[in-house]
Amino acid sequence: MSLTTAGERLQNAVGHRIEEIGAELEALSELREKPAGTIRITAHEHPLNSVLLPCLSKFLPQYPDINVEVTIDYGLTDIVAQRFDAGVRSGGQVAKDMIAVRIGPDLRMAVVGAPSYFDKHSVPKRPQDLTAHSCINLRLPTHGGLYVWEFEKGRRELRVRVEGQFILNGTTPMLNAAIAGLGLAYVPEDLAQPYVNTGALKRVLEDWCEPYSGYHLYYPSRRQSSPAFALMVDALRYRN
Repeated sequence: MSLTTAGERLQNAVGHRIEEIGAELEALSELREKPAGTIRITAHEHPLNSVLLPCLSKFLPQYPDINVEVTIDYGLTDIVAQRFDAGVRSGGQVAKDMIAVRIGPDLRMAVVGAPSYFDKHSVPKRPQDLTAHSCINLRLPTHGGLYVWEFEKGRRELRVRVEGQFILNGTTPMLNAAIAGLGLAYVPEDLAQPYVNTGALKRVLEDWCEPYSGYHLYYPSRRQSSPAFALMVDALRYRN
């Protein structure tokens, strides 16, 4: 078989353009398969610093077309209504209709105060004693209330509503306030431990602070995962 005269004329006139169109279509196909897009996450400060940043510092350089936006929020945000792709909470706070992927180890809380504070106040022996102390409270934006300090020892569970002169809306500022001697703070153990080691803070009620389920990334079960989102979830997944 051979081209007709008209066919040869057409090939000479537009053949190179057909090759260009084919090359562009192939490039578009590769672009669609390349992980890209913006992933929006809501989390509070501690999981951002302790879990997300260490993982993302390794993940993002591998995928320059993936962007991650993290909003710091201490409330129980409705990620569907607020159009977030995912959120971060401890395992016990994840709603049952969500997919939860563990991204960190078990956690412990710590009650700490500065030596200067204990120079003027007795050491609490049990959680109920905290009602007689000046405690640094955490304001929860979702309902406008104050966080209730939670304790556990064996099978006993206690929730203590503490009071004090100072209220903040972030964990790190609470730690700094405790170091400054403004009262007792209830913060993640790993955040307080370096200051306990140096003597800048003293820890109390340690036997009432048992480990609990660590941070989980959660997202709607009906969510259609993009390649970028699936890659990020796998990168964040906690592996012992």
